[in-house]
Amino acid sequence: MEKGNDMAHSNPITIGMLAHVDAGKTTLSEAILYSAGSIRKLGRVDNQDTFLDTGDMERARGITIFSKQAAYNYNGSSYTLLDTPGHVDFSAETERTLWVLDAAVLVISGMDGVQGHTETLWSLLKRLGIPVFIFVNKMDQQGTNRARIMEQLKNRLSESCVDFNNIDYEEVAMCHEEALEQFLESAHVDDALMSRMIMERKMFPVYFGSALRMNGVEELINGIDTYVSCPDYGEEFSAKVYKITRDDRGERLTHLKVCGGSLKSKMLIGNEKVNQIRVYAGDKFTSINEAVAGTVCAVTGLSETKAGQFIGAGGEDNIPVLEPVLNYKLNLPAGTDPVALLSKLRTLEEEEPELHVEWDENFKEIHVSVMGPVLIEVLTNIIRTRFGVDVTFGEGSIVYKETIKNKAYGIGHFEPLRHYAEVHLLLEPGEPGSGMRYECHCSEDILDKNWQRLVYTHLCEKMHRGVLTGSELTDMKITLVAGRAHPKHTEGGDFRQATYRAVRQGLMQAESVLLEPFYVFSLEVKRDYVGRAMTDFERMGAAFNMQEADGDNVVITGEGPVSVIGNYQAEVNAYTKGTGRLALKMAGYRPCHNTEEVIEKFGYEPERDTRNPVDSVFCAGGSGYVVPWNEVREHAHVEIAVTDSGVAGGQSDREVKLTAKQASRTVSDEWIGTDEVDRILNETYFSNSRGDNERRKLSKRKADTAVGRYVTGGNANVKNHPKAPEYNPAKKSFLLVDGYNIIHAFKELSELAQVNLDSARGRLLDILCNYQAMKGCELIAVFDAYRVPGHDEEFIDFHNIHVVFTKTAETADHYIEKFAHENGKKYNVTVATSDGVEQVIIRGQGCLLISAREFEKEIAAMEEHLRENYLNKTY
Repeated sequence: MEKGNDMAHSNPITIGMLAHVDAGKTTLSEAILYSAGSIRKLGRVDNQDTFLDTGDMERARGITIFSKQAAYNYNGSSYTLLDTPGHVDFSAETERTLWVLDAAVLVISGMDGVQGHTETLWSLLKRLGIPVFIFVNKMDQQGTNRARIMEQLKNRLSESCVDFNNIDYEEVAMCHEEALEQFLESAHVDDALMSRMIMERKMFPVYFGSALRMNGVEELINGIDTYVSCPDYGEEFSAKVYKITRDDRGERLTHLKVCGGSLKSKMLIGNEKVNQIRVYAGDKFTSINEAVAGTVCAVTGLSETKAGQFIGAGGEDNIPVLEPVLNYKLNLPAGTDPVALLSKLRTLEEEEPELHVEWDENFKEIHVSVMGPVLIEVLTNIIRTRFGVDVTFGEGSIVYKETIKNKAYGIGHFEPLRHYAEVHLLLEPGEPGSGMRYECHCSEDILDKNWQRLVYTHLCEKMHRGVLTGSELTDMKITLVAGRAHPKHTEGGDFRQATYRAVRQGLMQAESVLLEPFYVFSLEVKRDYVGRAMTDFERMGAAFNMQEADGDNVVITGEGPVSVIGNYQAEVNAYTKGTGRLALKMAGYRPCHNTEEVIEKFGYEPERDTRNPVDSVFCAGGSGYVVPWNEVREHAHVEIAVTDSGVAGGQSDREVKLTAKQASRTVSDEWIGTDEVDRILNETYFSNSRGDNERRKLSKRKADTAVGRYVTGGNANVKNHPKAPEYNPAKKSFLLVDGYNIIHAFKELSELAQVNLDSARGRLLDILCNYQAMKGCELIAVFDAYRVPGHDEEFIDFHNIHVVFTKTAETADHYIEKFAHENGKKYNVTVATSDGVEQVIIRGQGCLLISAREFEKEIAAMEEHLRENYLNKTY
């Protein structure tokens, strides 16, 4: 058969292998590589010697857990084969890989037919517009029925599925008008037209065979080579990042496909340089100096990339559809510091973005979201192997979400002394499954474009929480309609606070809806068990209907909550004696079937959530005071910008459409890569402690002398340091704390460290959080991790401060000296330490010092100030 493109592909073609679990996908991948001469030995899953499943857990369980890459050549063309996981628990890994495919092979078991997960994969392929070849495997087994499978494919996937083992051109002609014309003229359809039909998803070739016995494999390889055409690539460099991993030495790998131009070693991507380009084959790789368009490779040297990111112009980031619906608490061994482990899990989250690692501040717990129990076993093994911690997982709970039923108008105001920002937002319900959308319909006469872009950035950067259970918001559109800045007092962090508060204030006025995940299910049982199944589904609150099946079986299909149907397979096995078959597929989020019960279980009080405040802060007489959410409208400084008919005075043509990546570039990043710290506690310390809605006005704190004491080292005599640099109040202030130096210098912490160093570190961080709340500077606590083998430099945010764990072979002293050297002239940098050598070096960089002894006195004075002026008073 001649190639439809008349020539060998000049660029590599990427083919993805997809299937439901146990369909034989890895066996087929092995057979393709063997037939093409890429591997010399034909491995088997049951022998644990396949070329692509290289991990111990993969071989032990006989499943693919992580997507793998291999290459083969056929008829002068180059192909990259990506083998993806088939188990539903690892479907997020599969979804990430789909983004870089030129075509896909969907493997279906001839015994099992189309499964629920098969339909999920089909939907993902349709969403991304990927051409699909279908391989029906295991046709050598007794009981397989070719005609029945074709009927299933046409009914459940597409009418355009065509048997390509014996091509019926009349059937091909029914898939496309031009093909019909060719067929009527010549009773034939040429390869070039069929290639275009396949690439445009107008037709889906179906091949039958047995990968284990090498039946039908050659026909599939030839079909791919004949009908898959190479995309047109531009000359300018671009790439799609689909995965982040780390190699055996802990080096970060960015897996990407070059989609334009070429990628060269030592090339700059943004501000980072590509060190090495690797082309993997199983667990081995070859280093190359240049990767042309179409190449799938792994790159070292990039630390800021993320899965789903598009690099270059002319493309958008990939937003995943699949997401975990179960949340688990991480149980840690006694003596394990949860904060230290949290930072390590953040690196794991880079590799598995769907984990959604969360820190529960109230209970000091780590929670992760996962797709299912098999993934829990894998995570447990990874955490033990990589971090040396034996964790267990608590009982899984459902991941709920929230949305709104009606429009609402939210106002957020943030105006403690010498700060100012006001934001007005229109909150509207969106279509189910639409996620969160953000827009700007605000005149530049009302709010300058730079402030609008900043508000948009703050809307995109945060996972906003609802007011029923504190769960993540979804299926909403939030539009900026008005706002105000102050020409002198407004800073970037002010709009962050005003934006967050506007969202929450709007939610408090809206009619919120609690959502839970639903499954689409299909249950096949004998007629004797239909009554029991219908009773169960009614009890679960599921909607269902019945349809006849072959012989004595009946199929019940419908939708129901994950919380009640997720574990129903065990019941089915019990009452049908193993003959019932339940297939589940995610159907998205629907209104919760037991809302009141769930809300009562969560016990969430939005007005007491200090991390997500619903109130606003205004200023009068030189002092900031809190205004309850239901009184904010009366105090707002900007007129209401929305009427019943829409935005009043706005300009719809000023809509700002930015991706989250583009929006993030509108805000300058500091050296440490964190946002400006919130200073609200300076004026509103414990303002919501009683939970009532009465206005509480706090007394003004004298900050002038306090600032002077802070930057000169507490009560130290300035005359003793005649060459000390001057403090410039116009500059941003940083305080760097040499963590372990301070721990061993403070009496309380030193005693605690002798018992448990982790506890001492945690106590110091709590102290520093309170200190920062009063001082309002950027506070960075630096801890040595230089003795930890293979440890990368880690940055985490702990409440309102920043924590740094140095990399291997770098001490805290060295990190602080480096920071002082690079920032001492630009900012007011103060270092808290008693290290004599370090003090000399820091002074030489133009920075200020505070000794551990004076720092301890300063903290004690601050705590006394809090007790006298805040904690012992009522408002």
